[in-house]
Amino acid sequence: MQVKTQPDDILNYLTDASNMPGGHAERLFIPETADEIAAILRDANEARIPVTVSGARTGTVGGAVPFGGWVISMERLNAIKSIDKEGRRAVVEPGVVLADFAKAVEAEGLFYPPDPTEWSCQIGGTVATNASGARSFKYGATREYVVGLTVVLADGDLLEIRRGESRASESGSMSIPTPDDKAIVIGGPTYRRPNVTKNVSGYFAEPGMDLIDLFIGSEGTLGVITEIELLLLPRPQGFFSGMVFFKTPSDLMWFVDEAKTDSLATRSGEGHKNVSGPIDATLIEFFDDRALSFIAEKFPETPANMVGAIFFEQETSAETEDELLEGWNYLLERCNADIEASWFTTNEQDREKMRSFRHALPVAVNERVVRNKQKKIGTDMAVPDENFSGFLGFQKKMLDESGIDYVIFGHIGDCHLHANLLPKDDAEAEKARHIYGRFVAQSIMLGGCISAEHGIGKLKSKYLYVMMGERYLNEMADLKRAFDPKNILGRGNMFGSE
Repeated sequence: MQVKTQPDDILNYLTDASNMPGGHAERLFIPETADEIAAILRDANEARIPVTVSGARTGTVGGAVPFGGWVISMERLNAIKSIDKEGRRAVVEPGVVLADFAKAVEAEGLFYPPDPTEWSCQIGGTVATNASGARSFKYGATREYVVGLTVVLADGDLLEIRRGESRASESGSMSIPTPDDKAIVIGGPTYRRPNVTKNVSGYFAEPGMDLIDLFIGSEGTLGVITEIELLLLPRPQGFFSGMVFFKTPSDLMWFVDEAKTDSLATRSGEGHKNVSGPIDATLIEFFDDRALSFIAEKFPETPANMVGAIFFEQETSAETEDELLEGWNYLLERCNADIEASWFTTNEQDREKMRSFRHALPVAVNERVVRNKQKKIGTDMAVPDENFSGFLGFQKKMLDESGIDYVIFGHIGDCHLHANLLPKDDAEAEKARHIYGRFVAQSIMLGGCISAEHGIGKLKSKYLYVMMGERYLNEMADLKRAFDPKNILGRGNMFGSE
């Protein structure tokens, strides 16, 4: 195990993709085993030294930024321990990079669905944040694929958790035995999570919940994950992909609603009376007109005078491809898509070009941010399906009236979009922060959440307080206190210093 104390050696571990300033730490540990992590935590717990877990530092909410204490980097715990092709399971250490894991799994004819935008992230980080992405429309978030965890608790105890083995009682309480013959007893939280398909705003809670779900999405505040067992799926034979452009907002939203309805009906076995083929989209992604203007700088073939575009994909096989193409074509014609201007493919090369088109937007946005010398302000809220259209209209009206440059894009299939505000000076930056606060309030009022996929970290703890209220935030704090009574783990994540 490496231990570093020189400022130059620690410097790269003091920030993450949020660019949150002020990070500092006294010591950096780069362990290679769970036992070494346990020893570090025992010493830190005894001395009440805060510990920040560091993965690939791709998070956008400051979760990996330390403010004092020690940093534990997971980069050396990076082994893919096993891939069971027949049982469709894999066991990995937390430092495994997602892109490397996906390639290893595909080589075995298998498929791991979670696909956050940044594939250089580590799998431990994706579990700690319950990462999702575009494919969550069909496959859900990371939580759906985690069947086992090994976790080192704040006092150095090792906890092995298997899905289905430890569940809360009817009252919501749970007693968790530890290796030293003690038990961690937690009361049942009484808060209910919003009725949205994506939500990483605070600790998971539901009646009869599984213990493993409490640790997934806990952002390094309850323990340090040292091993993960994951569920895998058969690798799809192929994909049909489309980048579809629309000339009116009503037609675009009509298409989205129909594609969602048809997909959900196909999965339930109901079918859909208006479709000649079994539509079941893997992802449904949205780009507004401003986003298309940004992308056109890198993809000049982007058609002009469109109000927006939808990128969709569906898995295919040799037996289903013709039927699926017929079904999508019927839907596109009925919803008045500009089919002549749109792009479609079933081959891998052109599919990667479409994905490059999708990923060109964040790059273009970041280039504008650098030119403006101001930080972008990006939303990560989701609202219930019935309130989504009104929320999007509210956002666009307020943004248009503000005069601030912006783009809106994201996971429209999950009622979850990212509005990126791009202020040009300090005055616009102040106005943008005020608008963000208004969006938070509106999403909460509509029954939504403040963070659908990026988590809370240190940057959004005050908004979690607004969403949860003092009573429910105190229930969350009680959960943390049960596992980490001295508050050494992930200090500042989710909870403010108070």
